[in-house]
Amino acid sequence: MKPSRQSRHRERHAIAHIGWLRAAVLGAHDGILSTASLIVGVAEASADVRPVLIAGGAGLIAGALSMAVGEYVSVSSQADVEQADLAREQRELHEDPVGEERELAGIYRTRGLPHDLAAEVANKLMEHDALEAHARDELGLTEMTQARPVQAALTSAASFAIGAAIPLVTMIVSPFTTAPIVVLAVSLLALALLGWAGARIGKAPVLRAIVRVVLLGGAAMGVTLGLGRLLGTAF
Repeated sequence: MKPSRQSRHRERHAIAHIGWLRAAVLGAHDGILSTASLIVGVAEASADVRPVLIAGGAGLIAGALSMAVGEYVSVSSQADVEQADLAREQRELHEDPVGEERELAGIYRTRGLPHDLAAEVANKLMEHDALEAHARDELGLTEMTQARPVQAALTSAASFAIGAAIPLVTMIVSPFTTAPIVVLAVSLLALALLGWAGARIGKAPVLRAIVRVVLLGGAAMGVTLGLGRLLGTAF
């Protein structure tokens, strides 16, 4: 008896989210860190809140656009490489199908299949969809890990803007005299939450992700805060 639709085992793997997850985490992290660093640095060097808010707002807009363009160009390059490899594989399958089947069987033998079974599996997969078999098992290309430039660009821009808004809004609502420290503290908390969320979604160790992002982010913001204080004193 066939199992019912409800009783079938369904697995959800983190690798299925790798495209948008990487772009979202990178964008939000950069938004928080770069904008918070910019704000605390300018605030320490300025006696007025207006330049700080202008710098933070400009950083949010410029950063979101930069992330979108950068992600689109980067992931588009990856997609171009994937398409070139697939085109080359298609030519090889057309010119030497027997050799390509032997190559596929060799891959399966290195993964532990006996010689005859590896040859049989390669033959059946070549009959079903030769290009798909070679893309998956020779090139390591799957639908889940396929490069998606537009998705990466939009995800990065949106997540950067959301991340950048955290220190900017904190700066707006905080007293100017204590704002740099408050922005620093809130941004570190936001980075910790981001590390936690990314680790949970990606099924990775949570504590390691939090410690890594907080320590590195705190160091970066500390450097810009110190530099802003030094420049404010000097000028």
